[in-house]
Amino acid sequence: MAISFEDFKKVEMRVGKILLVERISGSDKLLKLSVDFNEDIPRQVISGIGRYFTDLDVLIGKQYVFVTNLEPREIFGFESRAMIIAGSSETDIAFFSVPDSILVGTLIK
Repeated sequence: MAISFEDFKKVEMRVGKILLVERISGSDKLLKLSVDFNEDIPRQVISGIGRYFTDLDVLIGKQYVFVTNLEPREIFGFESRAMIIAGSSETDIAFFSVPDSILVGTLIK
């Protein structure tokens, strides 16, 4: 399905730095992320990337691109306030990563 360029311009993508990661009890794929977008408080992001990681610490401190203007959504009883950009196969996952030289909160244009 094609969308117009005007619709695409409505999508806000920003650099976020993962501060904390926790597994969500009762789910084998959901992770609760605390993400810094250079706002007053970090945002909570619920993501279905958990099955790709045995060591969650590898995510902490990493900067990735997130969609940040989605309406908040409740997932498994937790509010999610952004969505990480990722592509995956059955065995691997890739993120749109950003070097530390790009400031947290930077708008991706």
